[in-house]
Amino acid sequence: MTFKADKIFVNLPVKDLNKSINFFTEIGFEFNPQYTDENATCMVVSENIFVMLLVEDYFKTFTKKEISDSTKSTEVIVALSTESKEKVDELVNKALAAGGKSSNEPVDHGFMYGWSFQDLDDHLWELFYMDESAVHQ
Repeated sequence: MTFKADKIFVNLPVKDLNKSINFFTEIGFEFNPQYTDENATCMVVSENIFVMLLVEDYFKTFTKKEISDSTKSTEVIVALSTESKEKVDELVNKALAAGGKSSNEPVDHGFMYGWSFQDLDDHLWELFYMDESAVHQ
């Protein structure tokens, strides 16, 4: 039997929850108020994908490990697909205008286009569009 999850919750530590909420709101994300308090918020990516933004001290209660210094190392890149190359550019430009930092220049492979940014806590986000009809089966 193969395991298939119904939903995914990515947990990310943040230094300032309100600043992070404002940043991601400017990009166009919404939040579930049922799972939002002074320690955490639930950012809705899609019907089944969520990002829990957790204040660092609260994040530490979920692990015995140290929180990675995201200014120096990377543990994860959150990659999200979009419906077009234009949407990739739109969202990354919104992130940069909201205070995010450029991570890499746009990369166009023809069938796949991507561009990435760093959020206010230096977490890496990659937005990409893939023309699945052009991918060899």
